[in-house]
Amino acid sequence: MDSPAVAKTTGAAANAPALSFAERSERALAKLSIFWRLALSSLAIIIVVAGVNFYALSQLRQLTALSTELVSYHYPSIDTAKRLLANLYTQLGSEKKYLAVRDLTFMRDFTQEIDEFRQILTTLQEQESAPDGQKQLKEVDRLHQEYLDLFRREADRQARPAAGYERQRDALIARMTDALDAYVSLHETRANALVIDSRTRSARAEIITQQLVIAVVLLGLGLAGLATYSILHPLRRVQEHIRQIGQGTFGRSVNVEAPSDLRELVDTVNWMGKKLQELDDMKAEFLAHVSHELRTPLASIREGTQLLLDEIPGPLSKEQRETLRIIKDSSERLIRLISTLLDLSKMAAGMMDYQVAPTDLLRLAETSVDKVRLLAEGKRIQILTEAPSGRVWVPADGARIEQVLDNLLSNALKFSPEGATVNIRLHLDVKAGVALVSVADTGPGIPPEDLPHVFERFYQGRTYTKNTLAGSGLGLALAKKVVEAHWGRIWVESDLGKGTTVHFTLPLARREGPA
Repeated sequence: MDSPAVAKTTGAAANAPALSFAERSERALAKLSIFWRLALSSLAIIIVVAGVNFYALSQLRQLTALSTELVSYHYPSIDTAKRLLANLYTQLGSEKKYLAVRDLTFMRDFTQEIDEFRQILTTLQEQESAPDGQKQLKEVDRLHQEYLDLFRREADRQARPAAGYERQRDALIARMTDALDAYVSLHETRANALVIDSRTRSARAEIITQQLVIAVVLLGLGLAGLATYSILHPLRRVQEHIRQIGQGTFGRSVNVEAPSDLRELVDTVNWMGKKLQELDDMKAEFLAHVSHELRTPLASIREGTQLLLDEIPGPLSKEQRETLRIIKDSSERLIRLISTLLDLSKMAAGMMDYQVAPTDLLRLAETSVDKVRLLAEGKRIQILTEAPSGRVWVPADGARIEQVLDNLLSNALKFSPEGATVNIRLHLDVKAGVALVSVADTGPGIPPEDLPHVFERFYQGRTYTKNTLAGSGLGLALAKKVVEAHWGRIWVESDLGKGTTVHFTLPLARREGPA
């Protein structure tokens, strides 16, 4: 009696879904190496080509057999039968001459002609295989024997031919002639039928061979395409995964059925992505930790510097005040950089808390413009705003969207030459339900090879003028995270030497309300 464990195992095995033939074939194909895939594809093509050649050879053999039958059987039989007819008429001539003059010379000629006729007839009878032909030749043999008997009786009389002799002789000659003509017609009919059959077979074989050749070509292309796809598809997936790794996406792993030769490559790429993700996590954790640890002392430096600038400890000279102002500006810049790093770390970890509410996008844009107006006036840059009349309501965290606008405007002013123009444009696409914001400068532009990387952290590109200060490379990375967190999209368009435009979209609010 089976134990419960065995029964349970058996039931589970019975209930497990069986793999279909297609799934089993796909798994078996996935285990094949590149060599065996190419080898089996080539072998399949060779087998099909061999089949086509075998068919062509079989048709050629049939045509050769038909030609051989015509040349070695029908045509010789026709010629031999015509020789018999000619010999028969020669016999008749010699027989008439002998009966007319009773000269032994004509008798010898007649005897020789009879022997030749009998020899040819015997040979023809031995070669003939068709029952109808054998019947005709037997009839000729019988009639010729009657003719010889009739001649011998008449020759033995040693007198003029009897009155009924010529009539009987001519009747026998006519019947032999008809039999030989029928025999010739029989073979000519069959020879014509063989010629027609040979032509039909040849035409049909040509058409079928052409179709088979086309099928072989298509099959070869299909098998080559299948083998190529089964090899290149995993490689393209791996290539795309490596490209994603190059763009900073490390956490995902590529899962693709690949030949055994490429399986190790896929596993290595996945291992590399995993290790890079671990390094990226360590880097982010380190930056977050360092940023948090530096923020407090920097705030103390800033506050202490401000106390000194307020001359609370005592009066300052002009040189001391200028030095303290530089220290304060640098500490504030470091605090902003550290705040940005902390924000990016929170966003990457999914821990950023957004206070989303209906917000007037136009008011945020005006606030950001006011923040950078003094900087723009210092470089004699004019900021032009193009926006629809009335308010533009979007569901957003106003502080974060304002931070995005601040970064974009700061970049536009930083890269624009003195006396240039910076444009900020708001456009409503009611049909798509989005608001489009564009910030355009007239700076040096971004090279095409740098465009795919502008949203990466710490990426600063290579486009700098002599008066341009290098940034941190975090502004656009932060902008991308914030915009995408608000269900929007951000992208960059640039013409080298003409300027750069950054666009981003935000969904419009369903209901208007105060921010």
